[in-house]
Amino acid sequence: MMLKARPKKIGIEASSLCQLSCPSCPNTSGAIHPVIGRGFLKADDFRKIIDGNPWISGIELSNYGEIFLNPHLPEMIEYAFMRRVDVSADNGVNLNDVKESVLKAVVRYRFRSMSCSIDGACNETYRIYRRGGNFDAVLGNIEKLNYYKAKFSSPWPRLRWQFVAFGHNEHEIPLARKLAGELNMSFHLKLSWDPHFSPVKDREMIRNETGAATREEYRQLHGVDYKQSLCRKLWDQPQINWDGRILGCPRNFWAEFGGNAFKDGLLHSINSERIRYARKMLRGKKGAVPDIPCSTCDIYLTMQQNKTWLVKQPLLSPSRVLGGLRGVSGPRCPRHADG
Repeated sequence: MMLKARPKKIGIEASSLCQLSCPSCPNTSGAIHPVIGRGFLKADDFRKIIDGNPWISGIELSNYGEIFLNPHLPEMIEYAFMRRVDVSADNGVNLNDVKESVLKAVVRYRFRSMSCSIDGACNETYRIYRRGGNFDAVLGNIEKLNYYKAKFSSPWPRLRWQFVAFGHNEHEIPLARKLAGELNMSFHLKLSWDPHFSPVKDREMIRNETGAATREEYRQLHGVDYKQSLCRKLWDQPQINWDGRILGCPRNFWAEFGGNAFKDGLLHSINSERIRYARKMLRGKKGAVPDIPCSTCDIYLTMQQNKTWLVKQPLLSPSRVLGGLRGVSGPRCPRHADG
């Protein structure tokens, strides 16, 4: 009998809509729309997943859209809290437009963690990439979160300032890191996924911070893709679209694996024949075939070229592979969520 993946955590996109127009984002270009579509996760579907799969202990809600545009978000995080399921938004939120009542609910119902995409330390710099956003509004919402965390004597949610390095904002990295500390946030500097939009100028400084000046340089140095760990999510945190369709990983927006977690059942859907085949591909046990989304992914193509297949043990994150280790496996993603 074939063993099935039964992950403790899954990803379900709460909203595929986003109010910003970041230049390199496939949501802005409309590239995600044919497969991902435009919509919100329904509260009934969210409850169905939790009630029908009691082993689930965590749900990641963010991916290509902005979770706070979903009007049902407070209802869903309250239900997850009641059922002792942790919710997170570690792929990323822009945190521009949020009602204070929602921020209060995020703290009250112990939303676990949140990565805030803030690529600058002032409004002028921030808006160069986060078009349509407002730096002051974002920091104001973070301050409100901190107010309610203090009021409820809660450490949740843990907050992370995610800063994508560009040529136009690299001079503000020290100030952004300082502001993050003042706001009780961790700070994460990330390499851009788009080599053409505002490439970094001080390559040595970025290299000292992240181990490489660009994602391509990272691949050349280490033989693996900068975001290789995303492939592991086919086992550990399979990605489900807002309407229940199976995407497999957070990077995939060009094809679905078939099945629907809301209609066909979660375990059945995330262990379909095509996903099982994809898992074998990623371990180098099977060759690429056209109807598997992974076959055209840059991450898989790098693995295929360098024979750096996934192994059974958990993958190392980019910060752990800086010593030039080879033979570990796996990914990159195109938007703020990808990382």
